[in-house]
Amino acid sequence: MESGCGLGTLCLLLCLGPVVGFGVDPSLQIDVLSELGLPGYAAGVRQVPGLHNGSKAFLFPDTSRSVKASPETAEIFFQKLRNKYEFTILVTLKQAHLNSGVIFSIHHLDHRYLELESSGHRNEIRLHYRTGSHRSHTEVFPYILADDKWHRLSLAISASHLILHVDCNKIYERVVEKPFMDLPVGTTFWLGQRNNAHGYFKGIMQDVQLLVMPQGFISQCPDLNRTCPTCNDFHGLVQKIMELQDILAKTSAKLSQAEQRMNKLDQCYCERTCTMKGMTYREFESWTDGCKNCTCMNGTVQCEALICSLSDCPPNSALSYVDGKCCKECQSVCIFEGRTYFEGQRETVYSSSGDCVLFECKDHKMQRIPKDSCATLNCPESQQIPLSHSCCKICKGHDFCTEGHNCMEHSVCRNLDDRAVCSCRDGFRALREDNAYCEDVDECAEGQHYCRENTMCVNTPGSFMCICKTGYIRIDDYSCTEHDECVTNQHNCDENALCFNTVGGHNCVCKLGYTGNGTVCKAFCKDGCRNGGACIASNVCACPQGFTGPSCETDIDECATGRHSCANDTVCFNLDGGYDCRCPHGKNCTGDCIHEDKIKHNGQIWVLENDRCSVCSCQSGYVMCRRMVCDCENPTVDLFCCPECDPRLSSQCLHQSGELSYNSGDSWIQNCQQCRCLQGEVDCWPLPCPEVDCEFSVLPENECCPRCVTDPCQADTIRNDITKTCLDETNVVRFTGSSWIKHGTECTLCQCKNGHVCCSVDPQCLQEL
Repeated sequence: MESGCGLGTLCLLLCLGPVVGFGVDPSLQIDVLSELGLPGYAAGVRQVPGLHNGSKAFLFPDTSRSVKASPETAEIFFQKLRNKYEFTILVTLKQAHLNSGVIFSIHHLDHRYLELESSGHRNEIRLHYRTGSHRSHTEVFPYILADDKWHRLSLAISASHLILHVDCNKIYERVVEKPFMDLPVGTTFWLGQRNNAHGYFKGIMQDVQLLVMPQGFISQCPDLNRTCPTCNDFHGLVQKIMELQDILAKTSAKLSQAEQRMNKLDQCYCERTCTMKGMTYREFESWTDGCKNCTCMNGTVQCEALICSLSDCPPNSALSYVDGKCCKECQSVCIFEGRTYFEGQRETVYSSSGDCVLFECKDHKMQRIPKDSCATLNCPESQQIPLSHSCCKICKGHDFCTEGHNCMEHSVCRNLDDRAVCSCRDGFRALREDNAYCEDVDECAEGQHYCRENTMCVNTPGSFMCICKTGYIRIDDYSCTEHDECVTNQHNCDENALCFNTVGGHNCVCKLGYTGNGTVCKAFCKDGCRNGGACIASNVCACPQGFTGPSCETDIDECATGRHSCANDTVCFNLDGGYDCRCPHGKNCTGDCIHEDKIKHNGQIWVLENDRCSVCSCQSGYVMCRRMVCDCENPTVDLFCCPECDPRLSSQCLHQSGELSYNSGDSWIQNCQQCRCLQGEVDCWPLPCPEVDCEFSVLPENECCPRCVTDPCQADTIRNDITKTCLDETNVVRFTGSSWIKHGTECTLCQCKNGHVCCSVDPQCLQEL
């Protein structure tokens, strides 16, 4: 009993340690609910029991409300967030089933600087923010949050690194564009809605916090802080120690037996060898491989980068690379017109008359040598390029690499206009500045991989692989799961939905042409079904009697087509959605009518059997059929035939401008987002854009997708090639992506874009002069 009591006391101390020791600096914390003063601050929001016993939470109902921070409170929030790039969003919530609502929104006019949204219709968590290039961006995380269950949500942002935790499980980890948090004056803060009319969150929220610190999810999930063990960790460690003691005892016995056998082998000598590039090396033997020193150690080749010594060279010589060797060696040089040339290098000089004179460095002097005979070029003069080391020109596109190069393993030769250069292959880095020698980048060891849970990263030459751990199956190239619920049909997706397997579960997404949450998918008709038609398949309407067309927009002329039942002594008159049977002038017609081979008495009214929304009557011998008149003041009105009489909030949606309204199922495009009205809620998601496979692209104003351009100076997005450089106005080499102020000016900014120099004048700079 005493040992058990002592163990419990030690466990208690370890358990109390993280709780007592962990805290958040109040200056870095924004407790949103406390600062807003709920529930008295906003009508309609009331206090309810939270996730844990005794905790306070707040119910956001399906009613009109305005939960907005006052300008003074909002400014307190923004003083902590302004120009910060490391912060964490924390919230504990229980969102109503299928609800699409905004958890909180920080926006100024139409610019959303930070908005967290959960879509129950598409099963997505969305983060809207402004990028450093002042563009709106949305990061979408497929996840079912609106399931009427409690969840703890954490979204940690650290510059361009983003981590999403749900219920203390890491769901996504991404590298995104750095958010722009220069919040202007007049920015507003909303909780549980985007504005007074849109994005209503329906459900319960508590513990809504913004922590201006990275990895703030530890305050929500202390068990993720591994600096101090929990009670569960302690008990596990005790059990592991007992198991290790048992293994140690068994291992000691086996080692004793092995030692007795090894004593008999003392007179034997075995040497392990290493094999590399077809060569065999003995134990402890060393050799040089390119820019690496390698040694055979215990049968394994171990290499490290070669360190070149910086030795002083005698007069008239300097350090230079030598073919086949990694380090520079002293080479004889010549000084000519202020420039240094190595032995054997050539240089052309043109006289005042335009003649080419060729010099070569020999015995420390630039000596004139005869010009080579030039071959006849088969290209126009505009395509002929002069060379600095020969009086002969070459045609543009000449292949210098075939004439020989010094690019070694993992380096490839690339042609420029007047020479050849070396470039490291993808997944390799240069060991010296001319890229002639390259080494493999270990993405696994350096953390430059995308392997997710349940996988192991394995380095490969120039890349890496994500291998599934034992007992797991592959989802994609970077993640694995316990089993594929989509393949084994252990899912609840609708027959018109697609199943996507995920780690620990699956997602259901409705097929194109259908709408819903994935478990229930209904047909969606883009243009809607008019005149009482019903959408029965993707863009297919079932029309009521009397109408036809893709959207049931065309009235059928029953009189012209003979689709009527007027008696022989009456005349057919076409009506919208029906027809009338009238007695001709001067004739006496019977008062009864014949409709669908049945006699209808004069004055009789009836509803069509195959169209509940059409009413027919017999009047003085002819039949009149028309759509039912909608009297919204009648409490027994059929809402199926008269949807405009639906008094519920879910009947229609209000456009973002507040000037238009939409029926459930309608869709539209607003600010490069596809929006849809579903049961009174507006849900918007980014428009999909086709991938642009080009070097230069631009996103024109008032357009949603980028397009390719040929002029690099017009491009705002560039697929950078680090091998391309620029020469500025002073002949200084500039690398791709670099910027500089043009020499001799104050407000002209130039940039190197993949070998092209683009300059522009900064208007703001001119105003400041």
